[in-house]
Amino acid sequence: MTALTFAPRILYLSQSLEAVRVQLAGVRLTRAAASPLRDDISTDEISPLPIMVHFDETLGRYPYTGYTVAGHQPIGVGAIQRAQIEVVVGGKRYGKGSSREHSPVAEQAAGVRLIIAESFERIYRQNADNLGLFTSTNFGLLERITRAEAIELEELLEGRDAVAAGILRAGGLLNYGQARLKATPKKTLELKQSLTLFEKIITRHLLSTEDAPAWLLPGEGGFVQADLRFIHEYYTGMCAHALNQKFGQTLTLHDSASIVCFEDHLSYVHRSPAHLKQGLVPAVNQLSKAHRAFVASHRLKDHGYLQALEAGDANNTGSEGISHALMAENYACPGQLIAGTDSHTPHSGALGCVAFGVGTTDMANAFVTGAVRFTMPESLRINVSGPLPAGVSAKDVVLHLLAEPSIRAGGGVGKVFEFGGEAVRAMSIDERATLTNMTAELGGFTGIVEPDEQTVRFIKERRGVDFVIEPWMKSDSGAAYARTIHIDGTRLAPMVARPGDPGNGVALDTLAERPKIDIAYGGSCTAGKREDFDQYHAVLAWAASKGLKAAPGVTLFLQAGTQGVRDYCSAQGYLATFEAVGAEFLQPACGACANCGPGSSSEVEQITVSAINRNFPGRSGPGQVWLASPATVAASAIAGKLVSFAELQASHSTELVS
Repeated sequence: MTALTFAPRILYLSQSLEAVRVQLAGVRLTRAAASPLRDDISTDEISPLPIMVHFDETLGRYPYTGYTVAGHQPIGVGAIQRAQIEVVVGGKRYGKGSSREHSPVAEQAAGVRLIIAESFERIYRQNADNLGLFTSTNFGLLERITRAEAIELEELLEGRDAVAAGILRAGGLLNYGQARLKATPKKTLELKQSLTLFEKIITRHLLSTEDAPAWLLPGEGGFVQADLRFIHEYYTGMCAHALNQKFGQTLTLHDSASIVCFEDHLSYVHRSPAHLKQGLVPAVNQLSKAHRAFVASHRLKDHGYLQALEAGDANNTGSEGISHALMAENYACPGQLIAGTDSHTPHSGALGCVAFGVGTTDMANAFVTGAVRFTMPESLRINVSGPLPAGVSAKDVVLHLLAEPSIRAGGGVGKVFEFGGEAVRAMSIDERATLTNMTAELGGFTGIVEPDEQTVRFIKERRGVDFVIEPWMKSDSGAAYARTIHIDGTRLAPMVARPGDPGNGVALDTLAERPKIDIAYGGSCTAGKREDFDQYHAVLAWAASKGLKAAPGVTLFLQAGTQGVRDYCSAQGYLATFEAVGAEFLQPACGACANCGPGSSSEVEQITVSAINRNFPGRSGPGQVWLASPATVAASAIAGKLVSFAELQASHSTELVS
């Protein structure tokens, strides 16, 4: 048996600012002295977006530089390396947020060898496994580490599935993949029991491996064959770097025709407060160069910057579209399996396919073997009755669900969210995509909606394709769910989420104090779709008819998710309305949602109301971000404070009467 010894340099990520500071100065604390520990430590805090211009060992200077406690960020550049930290300890739901592998890469490059937490988010822990970084929920190890006691490898692997254990024993996924995943045949299964749609799709894509049983039970790891794999520029350089280190000139990609590449995050970086302030634009250009070099070298399908495409101008403004939004518009079909390097890959689940996010090493392995790692999840059924009241949208539904106590406590982590019920059946694919997209914030593996006539209509309208839904593409009546959550859609009202976490939801009409806002942002994959812009326009057209504009001191940005959305807005005549109320319409890009463009805050004091998907500390600049639906964002921009559209209308009706 292999035994490991860890240096007793432990960093407890405490809720006490002083506790963090003294540990970095060399003082050794016990768990009791450092408690309470921080829960919900996000990847935005472990590896803030601006440092993602790096994709190699340089990241070791930056872990936890976004870590926030008592309004401060006490962990500076190089602090973990200087303190020679080998073990980091956190609370519940460690690694919330995006699929960025930069977080565990930064930790490992800084010298961290083990993370101990009460619980981990799925993608973060899988990324750590893939790098050979150990994670554990066994707090009993801490006392032994302080005594410099050797710990058997099998103790660190306790409770892990066979695939995860095999990957860690091999020193990472690329080593494991080369040893065990060459020319892996598909499994042939004839399962008689009732299945969910998710399970049916998995059975059609499951691969044979020596570590995985013929059929996976929840919690067991395995591999699937993806119909489509996609990557974007934040990850391409890191992926190429890992592959070149491993394979050099012998690198050959598996089924390159099924790989799609995107430059979607950084096309407005020349207007990004964070990147400009830190002088990161040249480094961003290097990311683009690395992305384009990989695409050219392997002749991959690529969706890039607009001006670079349309006018040959390197000073771009906008892209063809956000990766997962374009996947839904142009590629995804019911019954397929799609893997992408973005936590919001489940966006496409609105079409009745299985789509999930993976990290960079997962994608690197999938590029060369065709096999995508996953852990078999349980499914939750979310039944939303209807109809929804006027003024309530899918964003309000998901903010309500995020605030549900069991979900806040982590009850959705790693689960499949199957959305159904009268209200969901009545939704367009754009609205359904808001639900499945924000499965990432719910902590889920993916989200899915059974395909129906809305799905067929969407594919016909967007692609001109007559898709036929096959009889098997639905969940069986006797399918098993870990839990069914019923939401009475008729009782819902416009929601907002307080700054700090998407789960901080509250019905807007119960919020006594309405904060004044400085920035209103409508866009992102979650809220940059055609129907989202219908909602923005409905509010802003009403405002324009009353002679109203964005309130003094409020900057309003509206950003399309794809070229198709941009062209739709133009054809509908929306752009004139947006201009009339003082909004700036932006070309497609992730933009402010990823702290990469206009709409991000630049000062701590600024308050933003945003239709994006997450509001973790630092996510969209240093200011405070309230999440809301597209209609509430537009109404709040006109009012200068948080209000619903109905409240905005009522306030002006009252003024007219008086």
